[in-house]
Parts: sequence; structure tokens; C-alpha cells
Amino acid sequence: MKKSTLDNISVFLAELIGTGLLVMLGCMGCVSGLGHTPSHFELCINFGLIVMIIVQVFGCVSGSHLNPAVTAAAWVYELVSTKMALAYGAAQCIGAFMGYGILKLLTPAAVFNDALEKGAGFCVTQPNSAISSMQALGIEFVATMVLVLVCCGVWDPRNAKHHDSVALKFGFTVGALAVAAGPYTGASMNPARSLGPVLWNGVYNAHWIYWVGPLGAAFLTAFAYKAVFRREAPVEQLNHELAALNTDKSNA
Repeated sequence: MKKSTLDNISVFLAELIGTGLLVMLGCMGCVSGLGHTPSHFELCINFGLIVMIIVQVFGCVSGSHLNPAVTAAAWVYELVSTKMALAYGAAQCIGAFMGYGILKLLTPAAVFNDALEKGAGFCVTQPNSAISSMQALGIEFVATMVLVLVCCGVWDPRNAKHHDSVALKFGFTVGALAVAAGPYTGASMNPARSLGPVLWNGVYNAHWIYWVGPLGAAFLTAFAYKAVFRREAPVEQLNHELAALNTDKSNA
């Protein structure tokens, strides 16, 4: 098997496993009824820290997109080809479905049954009943826009030497956005993260919001950043006089 094929398989598996872990561990932190009911802040910090862990593990393999919206932005930014972008998206959606399924195996059925009786289902992202669909769409758009702006800043060629803390940057970004937008829409910002729980619970009410908002924000924000802000990294100019002086000294 060619090395390029093995690399592509490795990338696919990294996105599948990474997104699976995001949904499984992220939603696991939302479980109540086992002696502890997590607060909104705890839920947000949990998702942020889970993102940090996964980016640290798989960032060097696939970039740890874990999100079709991030992959869409990477495609606009010309970091992935159309073929690879589709593979990323497929891996993320399959991983989200599998991650939620594994969580169902490991968690008492009452948790899922009770949530489905009371609403759309456990860990299913739904707009707050106090806001309209258009407002929910706007919240998902704005939250994903900020996330994609962070991605574009990290991908900017001028920032190539400052990737040591990328996992922390994305973890805190997701956590902060979840704290702000969570009460409105659940702060998905990720079509795959919303798709996994929906497929298992079968409640598709307002699910379109979690595709249109994040993907629309990803395409528009990435195009705008690329056109307005992106610049190539400046090439350091060699000081020929200093080089010649150093050469003379070494010869002496």
C-alpha cells in the first residue's frame, strides 16, 4: 500500500476517533442523575477541555478539525482538497454517531429515556424556546464565526512559529463560546456534534439550524479572512555585509 494511501487512512481514522471522543466524552459530562448534576459552566469547561485533549493527540495527524464547519473553512483556506474535505466530513459524522452510541452502551438507559420523554433527547442541541429560529440561526452563525476566526488566525502563515499552545487556544475558545451561546442554542458550532445525538433520538426539530448556521459562517468567514487579513510570512532578508564580515573573521 502506498504511503499516501496510508496517510489518508490515518487522517480519516484520526477525525473519526477524535469526533467520536468529542461526542462521547462531551455528552458524558452532561449526564445527571448519577449523584451529580453538572452546572452550565461545568458543561462548557468539560467540552473545552475535551477539545484540548483531542487536539493535543490528533492535531499532528489531521489537524483535529472534529467539525465539518472547520473543515469547510480549511477548504476555503486551501489547506485540504475537495476530496479530503469530503472524507473529513464523512469521518466526523460517522465518528459522532459512533461516539454517542458507545455512550449509550456505557450509561443507564433511564438517562436517555427520561430526556426523550421531556424533550428532544439527551445531549440533543435545541434552540431555547424563548428565541425564534432566526435568532437561533444567528447565534450559531456568530459563535461559529468566532471559532473560524481563531482557526484562520492559527492557520495564518505569519503565525506558523506560534503553534505550541494550539490545543489550549482551541479548548478555551470552545469553552468560552459555549458559556456565552449555550443558553441560546446549546452552542453546537458543529454539525457533526449535533447530528450524532439526533440520529440516535430521531428528533429532527430545528436540526437544520445546526447545519446552515455553522457552515454558512465557516464559508463566509474564511473567505473574508483570506481576502482581507491573510498575508504571507515575510522572508527574512540576509544581511550580506554581516555575512561577509563573519566570513572574514572565520578565515582570519
